[in-house]
This record gives sequence, C-alpha cells and structure tokens, in this order.
Amino acid sequence: MTTTTLPVPVIAPDPGSVPAPAAIEPPRAPRPNPGRRGSWLWRGRPDDPRWVRPALLVLLGGTAILYLWDLGASGWSNAFYSAAVQAGTKSWKAFFFGSSDASNFITVDKPPAALWVMEISARIFGVNSWSILVPQALEGVAAVGVLYATVRRWFSPAAGLIAGAVLATTPVAVLMFRFNNPDALLVLLLTLAAYAMVRAHEDGRTRWLVLACALVGTGFITKMMQAFVVMPVFALVYLLAGPPKLGRRIWQLALAGIALLVASGWWVAVVSLWPKSSRPYIGGSQTNSILNLIFGYNGFGRITGNETGSVGGGAAGTAGRWGPTGWNRLWQSEWGGQVAWLIPAALILLVAGLLLTMRKPRTDRTRAAFLLWGGWLVITAAVFSFAGGIIHPYYSVALAPAIGALVGMGSVLLWRNRTSWVSRIFLSAALAATSVASYRLLLRSPAWHPELRTLVLFVGLIAAAAIALTPRAWKGVALTFAGVGLAVSLAGPFAYALDTAGTPHSGAIPSAGPAVAGGGLGFGGRGALVPGRVGGALPGSAAGNLPGLGAAGGAPPGFGGQGGFGGPGSQALRRQFGGGATPGGTQGGGAGFLNATTPSAALVKALQTDAGKYTWVAATVNSNSAAGYQLASGGAVMAIGGFNGTDPTPTLAQFETYVRAGKIHYYIGGGGGGGGFGGGAVGTGSSTSSQIATWVASNFTATTVGGTTVYDLTAAN
Repeated sequence: MTTTTLPVPVIAPDPGSVPAPAAIEPPRAPRPNPGRRGSWLWRGRPDDPRWVRPALLVLLGGTAILYLWDLGASGWSNAFYSAAVQAGTKSWKAFFFGSSDASNFITVDKPPAALWVMEISARIFGVNSWSILVPQALEGVAAVGVLYATVRRWFSPAAGLIAGAVLATTPVAVLMFRFNNPDALLVLLLTLAAYAMVRAHEDGRTRWLVLACALVGTGFITKMMQAFVVMPVFALVYLLAGPPKLGRRIWQLALAGIALLVASGWWVAVVSLWPKSSRPYIGGSQTNSILNLIFGYNGFGRITGNETGSVGGGAAGTAGRWGPTGWNRLWQSEWGGQVAWLIPAALILLVAGLLLTMRKPRTDRTRAAFLLWGGWLVITAAVFSFAGGIIHPYYSVALAPAIGALVGMGSVLLWRNRTSWVSRIFLSAALAATSVASYRLLLRSPAWHPELRTLVLFVGLIAAAAIALTPRAWKGVALTFAGVGLAVSLAGPFAYALDTAGTPHSGAIPSAGPAVAGGGLGFGGRGALVPGRVGGALPGSAAGNLPGLGAAGGAPPGFGGQGGFGGPGSQALRRQFGGGATPGGTQGGGAGFLNATTPSAALVKALQTDAGKYTWVAATVNSNSAAGYQLASGGAVMAIGGFNGTDPTPTLAQFETYVRAGKIHYYIGGGGGGGGFGGGAVGTGSSTSSQIATWVASNFTATTVGGTTVYDLTAAN
C-alpha cells in the first residue's frame, strides 16, 4: 500500500488568472475512467487521490447521522416557530407574512424565509416534528458540503475536510441544525455567499458578486440585520484583492449593492405597501411597522440595548442587558462551550497566514482567503461580544464556518511549509492553545467525563511539542503527531456535539452541551444549568431576581407555576420562565414565557369543540403560551402582545370588538407578559395585555378546565 501525504496549497505564481488544478495540487496521472454509471460519486475528480471522495462521503454521511439521529425526541423544539409553520400550512397569507396563527392576527418577530422551507416540507409531509426539523438538519449537511467545496478550491481536499469537520462538530452547530430557529438557514446562506465570493475572486466576473449579495440579502429576510454583519468584509476584501482594475471593481460592487438591496428589500417593500387592515400585525414592532422591527427590536437596538418591548436584563450600561459585554464574552459560561473551542487556534492561524502572504501581490488568493474568513470571524465575534441588547449564546453558530475555514486553511498551509521553524512554531502554538482551551472548557463540567479533559490537555501538549521539535527528515513521525493533534483538537467539541445530539431541546433559548458551572440563561437545554443549585440569575439582574420583580420567590403576575424565579421551591433555571413540570411545556396549561404550554386533554377537547365557528378558538397572552394551545388543538390561537406579551396589540377596544363579533371562543389566563419586566427601554411595551386581562375578568366568569383558568367569551357574565 502506498502512503499519500496530505495535499496542501501552493500559492499561484499568477494570482490574477484561474489556476489549473495542477497549480493547486501536485500533478498526478489521470486514472482511467471505467465508465460505470455513478463512478464519479466514489472517485471524484480524476486528479484527486483515491481517499478524497470516500473521506468526503464519510464526512457528509457522518454529519447527516449526527444531525438526524433521534431528531423527533425534541418534539416541537421552539414551539413559537412550529406554531407558525402550522399556520403557514393552512393559510398562504400566513405563509407569506410569517404569521403565528392561520387567522393572521400577528407575525413572528423575524422575517419568514426560514419558515418557508419548513412550511413547504410540512405541507408535503404533514405538520410534525420530523417534517419541521429534517429541513434544518439537511441545511446543516449542505453547509458542511459548501464549506468543504469553498476551502478546497484554493487549498486542498485535506483543508476542505478539516474545515467541514470543524463546522460539523461545533456544538452550537449541532444544536441549531437540529432545531427550528432561523439560524440554520442563515448559516447556509452566508456560507454559500462566501463560496460565490471565492468564485468572484477567481475570474472577476460580476455575476458571482451579484449572487453573493443576493444570498446575503436572502439571509436578511431570514434573520434581518445579522446577515449584513459580513458584508463590509466581503466588499472590502474584493475591493482590495479582486482581479479587475479599481474602477471596474467599484462598478461591480455598486451592481452587487443593488442586488443586495433587491434581495433583502422586496419582501420588506411588499409588507410596507400592503394595507395594514388586511395583513397581520408585525410582531416585535411597537408601531405595526416592518421598518420599526428592522431598525429597532431586530436592528440597532440589539447593539445599543435600547429595545422597546424587550424583556429581561438590567439597566443599560457596561454590563449589557443580557450579560457582561467585552472581548471575553465568548468565553463566559453561557458561551464558551458553544463555540469557543477552536477560536484561539483560528486566530493564531489567521495571523500566520497573513504573515506568510504579506509580501505577495495584491490579488494573491491565499491572503484573500484569510482576509475573507478572518474578517468574518473577527467582525462577527466583535458584534456578539459588545452587543448590549438581546443576544443569546446560540447566535454564535454564525462563527462556526469561519472558524472551520481558518483552521482548515491555516493548518494545511503551515504543514506544507513545516520545513520553516516559523511555520512549525505557529502550528504548535495553535495546537497547544486548543488543548488548553479544551481543558478549561471541559473543566466547567467537573463531573462530566473528567478523563477527557486530562487526555486532551496532555496528549495535545505532547503533540504540539513534537510538531515543533521533530526534525524535518522525520516526515512520517511528524505526520503521525499531526494526526494525533487534529484528533485531540476535535475531541472536546465532538464530545459536546454527541451530548447535544443525545439531548432533547425545546424552548426559546436552547443551549448545547452538558451542564456547566456558573451558567446563566440556558432555557430549553442543559448547557447553562448550574449543577446543585436551585434557580439562577438572569444576566444583568441580582441573583434569583428578575429586574423589577422584587424579592426572589415571588411569581410575576400572569405566570403559572410556583416558586417564581430563583426562590425556594423554584424549578431548574431552564423551567423558571415556564413554571411547568415537563420539558418544553407547562403541565396543566399554566402560562409559559420561553417554553410552550402543554394543555390537558380536557382543554384541548374544549378548544376543538365547534372550532369552525370562530376565527380564533382562544386568546392568551404571549406567543409561546398561544403556540402550545394551537399546536395541540390545531385551531388558531390569538397571541395577545406577541412574543413577549409587550406588543401593543390588540388594543382593548379592538379586543372588545372581536369578542362582540363572536370571533374568539375562550380567553385563557396565566399567559404572562403584560407590559414587560424591566424599567427604562427594556420592558416598556404596551400594557394592553393587562387591560384585556382585567376587562375579561370583570365581564366573564372564570372556569377551570384541566387545571387551567379559562373564560368563555361567548357567554355573558
């Protein structure tokens, strides 16, 4: 058997032209094509080593298994979006606008592109957890494949495989590609956009720039302004290193900017021009305006913390409303295990790549690649680290493609140049930093496989030292230690990934990996629970209290359950907002804020009785409460106040009109919300939900169905 060394990039002598495959990899004699149908699937490119295509198939197949295994265990996952998917299968208007209910009372607080993919699947296969979650998993497999293809174009199959493996095993990627939040589609679209940018750098054709910006624009109607974070990097790198002359590059970027505007703005324009009286209320806005949502709650408010209608967190300041801000935020308890494993290595390899190419021509592709992916990592990490508004650790999945690309490109580039002591030192430093980082992250879960952190630390440091000190002539020994180092580098995140895939996740704020000491918000997953501790503190608030709620242990008005937030008798942190006894729901129908309700069979039967007579079978405060009732009954449920219960809709007068017209059957109490929780800009939403609750209680008789308080709005008091 012959041993084939890992191919690595060669810097093309003429960066402005498209290199032949031989300029990237050592030339090989083409293998004969047996002509069998499908042979390309197993053999790949004629000049590839024989191990390349099988290795790629193993990577993609393993990723598919990791993302699809026992996927249905998470049930509805984020019921907020699952209810919207259900609505979109019943109403094309709900499909287009992203409505929470089929009667189109209010939309979710994000644009609907991610919902469209899930809704098409649910229309074909029916509304169930698999039809909703499988598209998300397949988007993850596709993202891994696209990242491989992008990295290998300018480097080598080995670099692409390493990049894809890093993305596939990043814990937060496993979490989000097994969940139904918009982040899965966003990551795929941005990775596709990076591929298009690479193609634009190859031949300078405008169409690739236009495609890249169109993909980013589609990302905008997936998760709004987060998609735009990478655009300055894409534009500046092309302006610096694009093949055409400066004037043409500027003209091309102008055309690409138009494509970005069209792709991101067409849906916004339709919603803005559509008469408000015949479309749903724009959830998350305070003025029923899509522009208010874009630039406020989902826009600059996320950076500054001035978000009207938000909940949680403390007063604005250096700490941020959702946890301390600063350069080390990605290493905090809530964030570190999600994505931080290979960030030190990625930064070290970024510096090495830029140093090795600093004297190359302007259009050098190797440097352009490091600038592209390094800029993606640095600017996105900076935004997440210093954002003072609503920010959740699972957002960090947007970092995973850049980390994977930098690790794949950098490690292979340095390996190729390992005859230089500088390259060996950088490669050794990256491996050592990864080993230490993995040890520190694994130490946060002291009782969880303690042998793993010891193995990762000592084996990683030994391999790092061996790579730095092995003589150049000992190629086989160095290759062995490089393989060991790669395995050790992926051991920590892979273990977290397996734990994540084996754990059901639900609620609005999921978290990857095992429980960690000192974790904060981690609703719906285990990654941020505090072992041995009852209750927990919301970032930005005093321990055990939500700002504005007073002493610990008191339940806020409208919330079901007992024990409140952090006081004696409260549940674990991930269930404090829901107050329930089952993951992802509240037993007996008590109100959930970040988790959906789980209504009793008696209540479901009541909601389904004569459901066809009503526009909404029930109304309740906040979207997660409504989602549980809607998914269980199949009927449209009005989410008063939207996601937080703080959107000023409907007004009391509008609600009274709906009731007089016989459009709403039941009002279900205990939905939470009612104007928010904090002072200042956070939690200053409308108090209409409280006014409605008071009016209902004054004019209708409360009854109990399956342990839940309901009011029949069709019966006079």
